[in-house]
Amino acid sequence: MPDYLRFASCGETWIWLMRHVRRHGLPADDDRGPIFEAPPALFEITGLGWDDPILRSYGDARKIPLYSGKFSERTVIPPFKYSYGGRLRQFLGVDQLRWAAGVLRAKPYTKSAWISLTAPGEPPDAVPCLTSLAFRLREGRLAMTAAFRSQNALTSYLNYVPLRSIQGEVAEDLGVDCGAMRVFVDVPHIYAVDAAAVEEILRLSERDGLGEGGSAPGHAGRPGRDGGRLCPDGARRAG
Repeated sequence: MPDYLRFASCGETWIWLMRHVRRHGLPADDDRGPIFEAPPALFEITGLGWDDPILRSYGDARKIPLYSGKFSERTVIPPFKYSYGGRLRQFLGVDQLRWAAGVLRAKPYTKSAWISLTAPGEPPDAVPCLTSLAFRLREGRLAMTAAFRSQNALTSYLNYVPLRSIQGEVAEDLGVDCGAMRVFVDVPHIYAVDAAAVEEILRLSERDGLGEGGSAPGHAGRPGRDGGRLCPDGARRAG
């Protein structure tokens, strides 16, 4: 497996992903209008929390309750067409998070605690961007990999912090701490209508010297180092 990037914070990841699309994105079409699509991205984040200085400076705090609810509520919250909370906790009658915890409790070494958020034959306009989560117990901590078929780089951070809460929920069920969170995005993109907003965030972050922490190469299976931030929503500390 190729090396992946490792980031100390969610904010640094967010800035990098927007810059990645800006530098490498090519024009493409989408139901919501023209976009710029970039090559796939694989990275690991060790520190996630809403107190991240980059998110506090340039993120949209008004959207936090909406996106957090998308992961915590079992019903669909407009304008979304699906609920991650519902697909994680009552998908086809199965609480997938408890199922994954049970698999790991029975076989701590397993790589089979993998859950899907998609169903065969569902309406194409309701296929979720987050398609799967995989959980592993390594070195006494719970590692998690999230796979996105597509992701809007501008709002990506609004998914990453709630995902840490999901990881923390399973970790608490197992009585362990959170390990690193790995993310794969098959089609990172930016909507053309948001290009100016992205440019402004990148300009301000460069002016303020935030988001310049950069990334470090990582190898498959190597645990991430702790950024010292708390898991959101009362989850256990990562690291």
